[in-house]
Amino acid sequence: MRDGPLAGRVAVVSGGGRGLGRSFCLALARQGAKVVVSNRNRVTDADGRGPADHVTAEITAAGGEAVADYSDAADPAAGEGTVAAAVERWGRLDVCVANAAIGVGGMFHKQPAAQFGEVLEINLHGGVRLARAAMAVMRPAGYGRIILVASTGGLHGDIGLSAYAASKGALLAFGRSLAAEGAGRGVLTNMLLPYALTQMTGNQMIADGVPAEVRALMEPDLVAPVLTALASPECRLNGEYIVTGGGRLRRASAVEWGTVLLPNGPGLSPDQLHALLAESGRGEPREFRVSVDAFHDLMEGGAS
Repeated sequence: MRDGPLAGRVAVVSGGGRGLGRSFCLALARQGAKVVVSNRNRVTDADGRGPADHVTAEITAAGGEAVADYSDAADPAAGEGTVAAAVERWGRLDVCVANAAIGVGGMFHKQPAAQFGEVLEINLHGGVRLARAAMAVMRPAGYGRIILVASTGGLHGDIGLSAYAASKGALLAFGRSLAAEGAGRGVLTNMLLPYALTQMTGNQMIADGVPAEVRALMEPDLVAPVLTALASPECRLNGEYIVTGGGRLRRASAVEWGTVLLPNGPGLSPDQLHALLAESGRGEPREFRVSVDAFHDLMEGGAS
């Protein structure tokens, strides 16, 4: 474990005790990284050990280096605490994986506001706080790799998971902003949108009667190689949305289509709006690095 491509590098992984987080921690350690396994201790075994302890033990038993951190992503001090665990133990931080998340189902109009807020607090604010603490170390060092674990729910929305989709969609936009801000200091940020079995998706897939062979394609270990590639010093990707699962991968993005002119006059009928959007949709989809680039393009006439 100490001689891989990430030898000498230090990583923190929130939500590292189970599912995807566990796979990420083990994969990073196999490539030589020293890992802070961060996971809140909601459930412990008879010996008082929680998920982070078990993953840490797996890594050290295999010859790697790891330390457990019990920060709760909902705690305002969690991000700084997790990063401090890395810096105090190994004196540096190279890789930050913001993975901690919960998903609470329910139609929006029936979901209590407090429950919606809890999802945002953990999934969005928890990731933001961890990234802020990581940036404070990485920018002065002139190097860093930040991976925000988002979801296609954040790109496309999802029925009965509006809070989860909102939190992950915000992470996607936040990540693009970080990518633009950090690039000049050697800190690259990318977003990973995985399809994998977690406590939430796994139980739901079983309840829905999804065949075992399909569930096998959703193993977290099939996502981990993409994560370690993004964590590599040789990776030059920045601001990417990468969808992966089941041994497959594709690039995703936010795009704008062709520019069309509004008709003169104060009014616009629904039929006119439909026609204008259809005309715009026949144009070529275009990507922009940040929103100000899209603004200038629109005001200058854009591409039809």
